[in-house]
Amino acid sequence: MRIRNAKSTDLEQLEQLYENARNYMHTHGNPNQWNDGHPNQKDLKEDILKEQLYIVESVDGIEGAFVYYEGIDPTYIKIEGEWLNEEPYAVLHKVASAGKKKRIGDTILQYGIHRSNNVKIDTHADNIPMQKCILRNGFQYAGIIYLANGDPRNAYQFSRLEKR
Repeated sequence: MRIRNAKSTDLEQLEQLYENARNYMHTHGNPNQWNDGHPNQKDLKEDILKEQLYIVESVDGIEGAFVYYEGIDPTYIKIEGEWLNEEPYAVLHKVASAGKKKRIGDTILQYGIHRSNNVKIDTHADNIPMQKCILRNGFQYAGIIYLANGDPRNAYQFSRLEKR
């Protein structure tokens, strides 16, 4: 498997991947995450232009997708809890698997922690499979953050840096 930047020619497959991921979540105990059609085509196009949308690819095609970038996420500024540190960090968002191969989430999270010593991620409280994946990959629960629309998310951080 390899990880590469998504291209505009991947857009149709990415839309299908995220639609399938939404359907899976909604039928497996997580009906409230991405229920507004997020991420939509506009979001994906923007992420491609910013070169922050990545694809996990095998000989069988696209196995997963995610956003990775280094910089401040505005929703991470306030937290009910405490981050491990306040050092610069990378962010993982929009993690999705095609569901054809196991542990694609692990592949994605490992990509993030190999690129950065300090990584933050969040997920919905009902997304138990993602929470297990996050914890299995060495992230620690930090608290609750709120999206721009006010929805709460469980926030996690992986850090090889000194803790506070």
